Amino acid sequence: MKKYLIFIVSFILLYLVYQMASGMLLTMNYTPDLSSVGGITPQEVSFGNRSFPLVVLICIASFAYIISQLLKPKKNETL
Repeated sequence: MKKYLIFIVSFILLYLVYQMASGMLLTMNYTPDLSSVGGITPQEVSFGNRSFPLVVLICIASFAYIISQLLKPKKNETL
């Protein structure tokens, strides 16, 4: 059960880091369209589409598995 909890927690943390980093990069690299200055400006912003979210989730799950294997408790360890 501990192995599963370590895996799930590390997966969630890595996914949150990925989401925040991609959001920051998209926000930093956004350049507004200034060709419509003075006219009616649209209220919708488009950053493009995601083309490989499944590949990213598989990579994040792989990293989470590696982290869970590195942090797994030892069986022979006594207090």
